[in-house]
Amino acid sequence: MTTAFTELNLRPQLIQAVTELGYRTPTPIQAAVIPAMLAGGDVIGQAQTGTGKTAAFALPILHNLQPQQKQVQSLILAPTRELALQVAQAIYTYGQHQGVRVLAVYGGQPYERQIRRLQRGVQVVVGTPGRLLDLIHQNVLDLSAVRTLVLDEADEMLSMGFIEDIEAILADITAPHQTALFSATVPPPIRRLADRYMTHPESITIETGQRTVASIHQRYYLVREADKIKALTRLVEVEDMTSALIFARTRVDTTRLANELSLRGFPAEALNGDLSQPTREHVLKRFQSHQLNVLVATDIAARGLDIGHLSHVINFDLPQFPEGYVHRVGRTARAGKSGVAITLLTPNERWRLHQIEAYTRQKITPAQLPTMEVIEAKREAELVERLTVWLKRGRYSQERQIATQLAQAGYDPIEIAAAAIKILRAEEKRRPIEPIEDVTVRRSRDQKRDTVCDKSDMRRAPRHTSHEKGMVRLTFSAGKRHGVRPNDVVGTIAHHAQIPGRTIGSIRIQEDHTTVDIPDQFVAQVLAKTGHYQVHKQKVSIERAAP
Repeated sequence: MTTAFTELNLRPQLIQAVTELGYRTPTPIQAAVIPAMLAGGDVIGQAQTGTGKTAAFALPILHNLQPQQKQVQSLILAPTRELALQVAQAIYTYGQHQGVRVLAVYGGQPYERQIRRLQRGVQVVVGTPGRLLDLIHQNVLDLSAVRTLVLDEADEMLSMGFIEDIEAILADITAPHQTALFSATVPPPIRRLADRYMTHPESITIETGQRTVASIHQRYYLVREADKIKALTRLVEVEDMTSALIFARTRVDTTRLANELSLRGFPAEALNGDLSQPTREHVLKRFQSHQLNVLVATDIAARGLDIGHLSHVINFDLPQFPEGYVHRVGRTARAGKSGVAITLLTPNERWRLHQIEAYTRQKITPAQLPTMEVIEAKREAELVERLTVWLKRGRYSQERQIATQLAQAGYDPIEIAAAAIKILRAEEKRRPIEPIEDVTVRRSRDQKRDTVCDKSDMRRAPRHTSHEKGMVRLTFSAGKRHGVRPNDVVGTIAHHAQIPGRTIGSIRIQEDHTTVDIPDQFVAQVLAKTGHYQVHKQKVSIERAAP
């Protein structure tokens, strides 16, 4: 039984690529299909979506690729644009150390770009049947050098009515070649297709069971890309996170996200390849000793971490492959404990969620983000709990004397307590709760694409009006290209306008400007100081946002 990719006799560049992605052990279908395809025979792989079959055919294709040959050597048929793009990206990633040239072709994209790429030379083409057939008919897609043909999600292509297009493409490949067909089911039309166009195929069937443990409570939140950090801060504040590992896509993203969380009052550290070994060890030591509760990492940086128990794993960005999801969330709920796996999902990524669900054989529960009211209630509950602890201790003799003096001066004891709590809450520097657009998803008329609708689209408030009651939106004349960060905005406004930084609301940094929400009672004060504000020694102005 194969237990590691290193036992599959693949090129060293391929072993290096999968290792860098964090994969060491092939999935069952990979362990069965890769040797069969390397042997050169035709293969029928029956397995559910998300079982790792992309790597099962991609790695043998890349192993047999002739780097010096610029003609199309492998052709992969996929039922949808999304799957074609995903497969092409996977092949590019696996073949990154070979310099593979791969192209995804599908309807809805201009022909010119695809034709130019084909003319420059492409080794692997991944496409939907209709567009592939169009390019063949235009004599721009030459299949004379194809040595490997893959039909991915064959039953799905059958159900979408592509069977005739598929047969036309298969008939156009006249040179000797290997054919691999992958399908969740093998209905009679697919079986007849295999009998006609395949030679003594080896049939491989993989039965998949549940891949994530039941003690991991998995849920996702549907949010706009622009609101992901706001959503994350709400969750970090409300969830009981004793130790959370947040996954981001790149090293730059980990640093940016850790900084954004820290600026919002949630200390976090980034763990990525830019850290020196001593720094990495120091960060991990702080995290393991619970001096630090939130760690932001890439998949590669998190590889091999020995972190004991994690209360939460958060996918700020989805992993590239379903297997990566299982590897990530499997870091929680260990040693008989329960854990939470949270995914922040944009509407355009829902198809990837379906792949993960198919791979894990589990549904991931949709959830609603905590509302402002819920967060305020939790803050008040925490304050009451702190006060209750002190009341039980009774160790506040000096403070009792002050309270007694005020009561003797004629102040109501309830009013004294309320004033004391007011001072306490002010000193806490309470974080503003940033507004988040509601997201709904509706089906377009042709039922082929989902569109995202913000509920505010139907009657959007003027831009100078904040989504929060009592706040006014102002425009700050500097943005991303000026290097503006949230702390720059808060710092310069709070300093020059002499207002508490904690009262500043939502900040949205655009390319060349920034919008910031200011409490109504401070607006005149802030506007009066325009001309005094600076960011990185450059003067900026502030004015009311145009309606």
